[in-house]
Amino acid sequence: MKNIIFISPNFPTNYWIFCRELKKNGLNVLGIGDQPYGELADELKDSLNEYFWVSSLENDDEVYRAVAFLIYKHGPIDWLESNNEYWLERDARLRTAFHILSGFQEEDIPRIKYKSRMKEYYKKAGIPVARYHVADALEDSLAFAETVGYPVVVKPDNGVGASHTFKIADERQMKRFFREKRPHTPYIIEEFVDGEVNSYDAIIDSHGEPLFEAGNVTPVSIMEVVNQNDNSIFYIRKQLPDDIREMGRAAVKSFGVRSRFVHFEFFRLLRDQENLGKKGDVIALEVNMRPSGGVTPDMINFAHSTDVYKIWADMIAFDFSTILAGKHAYCAFVGRRDGKNFILKHTDILDQYHDSLRIAERIPDVLSGAMGNQMYIATFDTKEEMDAFYRDMLACREETPAKEAKKASVEASPAS
Repeated sequence: MKNIIFISPNFPTNYWIFCRELKKNGLNVLGIGDQPYGELADELKDSLNEYFWVSSLENDDEVYRAVAFLIYKHGPIDWLESNNEYWLERDARLRTAFHILSGFQEEDIPRIKYKSRMKEYYKKAGIPVARYHVADALEDSLAFAETVGYPVVVKPDNGVGASHTFKIADERQMKRFFREKRPHTPYIIEEFVDGEVNSYDAIIDSHGEPLFEAGNVTPVSIMEVVNQNDNSIFYIRKQLPDDIREMGRAAVKSFGVRSRFVHFEFFRLLRDQENLGKKGDVIALEVNMRPSGGVTPDMINFAHSTDVYKIWADMIAFDFSTILAGKHAYCAFVGRRDGKNFILKHTDILDQYHDSLRIAERIPDVLSGAMGNQMYIATFDTKEEMDAFYRDMLACREETPAKEAKKASVEASPAS
């Protein structure tokens, strides 16, 4: 029986399903998490052969001791995985430290976590990338921005999501960024790309071949959602375009991906951009060596009538899967932000979209910055139906004249 350690099986909350499918495939599933065993959901308890509680997953010493204990009790570990971006580096260090050969090792981290290094491997695959500069000194950064033109985007070289990512419009904002940026955090500056994010989501076998492929589209930048406290939308495609499939597979080969669930991101240009390409062209953004976050695996299942949790577990256990996709549809996500005066209230949505809705629930606070506070997930046969859903879900009432007058009065008052 193969032994697999699953780090943080309790978060995200849907990740217990990965464990369930591993156990159903005959693996000895050993969890390490920071939630006391008694507080775990019954479904997760039933999906684990053993669980080791640590007071904090941030405490490397505790986690290392947990792995050592599980090896002492169960023997050598065949797999160690979290499927979580936040723990990818530590996963690799644990594999290296305990000689667990399946999965990325510590020496692999730079090319899969640092955005500047990712570009090298995208270029090796023949995939265009945006120009960038390491933000080490103000004068050099100003010179780069003058070369590529404002606006530019500044982001941590090794970061998760859109955290601490900013669009800089001019020299004044660049100087402000350098005054306020996090000390000891490497940043890169990229030329701004006017594009929507298209992803390649796939489960890759031990030979670097896809067992399953899908993709999503993010019409609104997550950077804007986070920085402007806005609503969030994205959707799973009904069909993966040939150019995204081709580039995704090329990137898998270039990065040397084996036995993983991956989420690779690309920009599709919304207009012609000098040095980047023509409207509709695809250029690289970044790679994520894990599933797309949150409820996306469920959305992929809804869109393609499949089970990516089982396909992934089959890949781990057998290196193949007999699970096929069924009927294809669009699967739309809306994350609505609290405090907005939406026309459609929750009960209206449940009534109007009863036949299409798959999930309607609150988003955990830890994910709300990038995803909103209340999510609605629905499937549609056509893009026209999905677009109408987005219009209905995001439509807000304008402020009444009385409210606008009151707001103007407050803004004009000496105390404001």
